[in-house]
Amino acid sequence: MGCDLPGTLLCDECREALPVIDQDFACPRCGAPFGSIVCTECSAEWTEIGRTVSALVFDGTARRLVTVYKDAHERRLAPILAGLIHRALEESGALAGLEAPLDAIAFIPSTPSAYARRGFDPMEGVAAELAPLLGLPAIDVLAHEDVGDQRALGRSERAANVQGSFAAIGDLFEMRLLLIDDVITTGASARAAALALASHGATVEVCASVARVW
Repeated sequence: MGCDLPGTLLCDECREALPVIDQDFACPRCGAPFGSIVCTECSAEWTEIGRTVSALVFDGTARRLVTVYKDAHERRLAPILAGLIHRALEESGALAGLEAPLDAIAFIPSTPSAYARRGFDPMEGVAAELAPLLGLPAIDVLAHEDVGDQRALGRSERAANVQGSFAAIGDLFEMRLLLIDDVITTGASARAAALALASHGATVEVCASVARVW
């Protein structure tokens, strides 16, 4: 994925070169690199999620891992992405510091148009691979309606674009969840999903992503 040489999907050299986020310096609220003391990426309103952890900076090979998995159908990358999230969670101590254990892993689902285009839900695959690593069930409890393209939008526009676009499914009363996503930029999607889950009684204790835009 990094060097284009034949062999494994992610060789040792490319893995070592990944832009890994040092969890000791990351913001404990939004997961942004270098925000452990004063974070310029999140605000006081970031209250829907207990803590956010991201494994990589969304650049170089990290960007390629996500886009090739999602849009080039290289589904063998799912366990690699799950492993990166698992390592970030361990290094951050985010799960070890919880007052009570988690009940399940939820994931940010694809919109109907994205699912139709790709033929699979990328984060569902990552959640399935992450579940045995954490000893938690992966549950499909969110629906995501089609929204406008987020990539060209600013922070407030992103939040407005996804507001109300998620719906939780089923009785989730008092469930404590880990929510996972591929990339966090402003956190608008994750926070909107957390609000939908809260409306059905669940709490997103930790949100984890493969990568963080920085």
